[in-house]
Amino acid sequence: MPVLVVSLALAGLALGTVPMALGARLGLLLLLSAAGWWRAKRLEARTLPALALLLVAPSLLLWSLWRQPHPGPQDPVRLLQGGSGRELVLRGRLESDPRLRGDSGGCSVPLRLAGGRTELLLKPCPPLRQGWLVEARGTLRRPVSGPHPLLSGPAERLARRGIWSQLRLAASTDLKVLARPATPIADLRRRMAATLIKQGGERRGGILAALVLGSAVVPLPAEVGDSFRAAGLSHALAASGFHLSVLLGAVMALGRRLPRLPRCSLAVGALLLFLLLAGPQPSVVRAVLMGGVAFAVLESGSRSRPLGVLLLSVLLMLLVQPWWLLDVGFQLSVAATAGLILTARPLEAALARGLPAWAAAGLAVPVAASLWTLPLQLQHFGIVPLYAVPANLVVAPLLTPLTLGAMATALAAVLLPPLVPLLAWPLLPLSGLLLAITRGFAALPMAQWQLGRPLPVLVLLFGLSLLPWLLPGTGAWPRRLGAAGLALMLTLHLALLGGDALLLVHRWGGDLLVARHRGRGALVSGRADGPSCADARRLASGLGLARYDWITLLDPVAPEDPACWSAQTSLLVSSRDGVSTLQPGQRLESPGLSLAPLSGESQALALGIGRHRWWLLPDAQSLESWGHRHQPGPEPLAGVWLGFRPNRRQQQVLSAAAPRRVWLSGSAPELPRGWSASGASGSLQGAAG
Repeated sequence: MPVLVVSLALAGLALGTVPMALGARLGLLLLLSAAGWWRAKRLEARTLPALALLLVAPSLLLWSLWRQPHPGPQDPVRLLQGGSGRELVLRGRLESDPRLRGDSGGCSVPLRLAGGRTELLLKPCPPLRQGWLVEARGTLRRPVSGPHPLLSGPAERLARRGIWSQLRLAASTDLKVLARPATPIADLRRRMAATLIKQGGERRGGILAALVLGSAVVPLPAEVGDSFRAAGLSHALAASGFHLSVLLGAVMALGRRLPRLPRCSLAVGALLLFLLLAGPQPSVVRAVLMGGVAFAVLESGSRSRPLGVLLLSVLLMLLVQPWWLLDVGFQLSVAATAGLILTARPLEAALARGLPAWAAAGLAVPVAASLWTLPLQLQHFGIVPLYAVPANLVVAPLLTPLTLGAMATALAAVLLPPLVPLLAWPLLPLSGLLLAITRGFAALPMAQWQLGRPLPVLVLLFGLSLLPWLLPGTGAWPRRLGAAGLALMLTLHLALLGGDALLLVHRWGGDLLVARHRGRGALVSGRADGPSCADARRLASGLGLARYDWITLLDPVAPEDPACWSAQTSLLVSSRDGVSTLQPGQRLESPGLSLAPLSGESQALALGIGRHRWWLLPDAQSLESWGHRHQPGPEPLAGVWLGFRPNRRQQQVLSAAAPRRVWLSGSAPELPRGWSASGASGSLQGAAG
């Protein structure tokens, strides 16, 4: 075990050579490799193979880093110069059916060209199909990057898929369909999904379709997806190893009395059918590889080593597609599977000492999977589904019959359509019950426990500290070190969240200012539109804020969706005709956070964060009004935020007030000393004082 700790420490030092956000994600592979080394030693394996296993992870990390996707010499992004767009006509093949983009009425679809890929942005959304050859005329641009790590943008989303540009079409007439080749597999998926949705509706039928094809192929209503996510049941609708195990188990049960060749043919057919229907998603490929290797081992008469099978599957996948290592679904899938292999059975034995055998077996699986995926949940979402374990226990009896029934109904939709209503009749009530249970758990208090997204180095510390408690047979000292590491990680994370801080995010010409004090938060938003509201919600989640104490909207235009803002706070104040509804003498106040107007003729505001004072000046009128009325306070001015670029005279006025810092939204060629600009799309953050 000491060798394990030293090896992981060396691996952590190696990760210091890469960006920490990436290093924390790659830590999953190191943990898995170290666990494999430990398991090999427990089985008294020879030293050389065990050490070779430990060396696989760093080598694979270097390979994955070297092979990360980047635009090739013929990629469409090479046609761009600088950040400006360019009018182009591109010809290529659609890689999927169009996906809707929120409620805008538009859609997006990846387009494969001879030398690379781009994403088409269309509004309105025309009826297009995967595999069609099209010619598109539009403006080619680089996708916008997220202004803050908590707000990833199209650039980050597309880069993970090897796409570096977007072609925006002005009208549907700018797209010409040149050919409609046959796409039998895609047509099969659409037919199955359409049949199930027709039988049960958008929600119940959509759940049945997702159990067969996966939610990545069958888009579900947003509120259904949110409910499954909040209840910790997203994996039930994502095509993965569970769905394959159900299918493979049923096929093998039917063919158990057959000779070896027909039995193997059935198993291979089931694996290929699952891969064709769900598509080559990372979790699907991992499940198929692992199932195929495990089946081959069992059929050869050897004893299957599940961890070895998992490591072999991961190795094969990353050798072929190294960028899958950064896919969130892939990471969660591998971590959950490792938990089932390494922790579920010892945990079940420990629970059986005080619980009935059936209860111990039912608890061990979701608890092991939840613990192994917990570091990744914190890294990517900053949220822990608090009721994931009981929710999985309650729905477990429903998932197997629903999955088998949905698969049988989907096959009947293609082979024997008259049987579909008969097969769907008992499934629809079960699907409705699954949805009702999920909504019930999602509606419970603190269903999504928002701890905030820790720093990547803290996530890595958390994973290393949790490992001795997840692996059976570890000694007392490793567990004590792990407990100390967990306590240190929690202390540092809470200290960072509880400090007095201010965050400015500038995107789409709008601003969000989040003030934090001892774990509480308040928001001042320059715009009241839907995207700003969505960004505010994501910031709150990433910062560990269940709700804002209060929100002030400076936008003179009424909110597009007031319910979106109201859901995030119990006190919402918006401006009218460019003037704050807060009048002199009035103020918004919660413990440690306050907001008061500096004048009744403008939007100039005084923001208090603990004992620190900030002036918020959204426009030139606010600056002029503040300059006439400014009086030195008992405490030095901590900072000033400007929502515009000031001229030289205005800079002199501000400098006379001697603020410690001046934050400017947008870009500025030259700034006085002590001033900072967010850039066209960026952020500024720091301590309030």
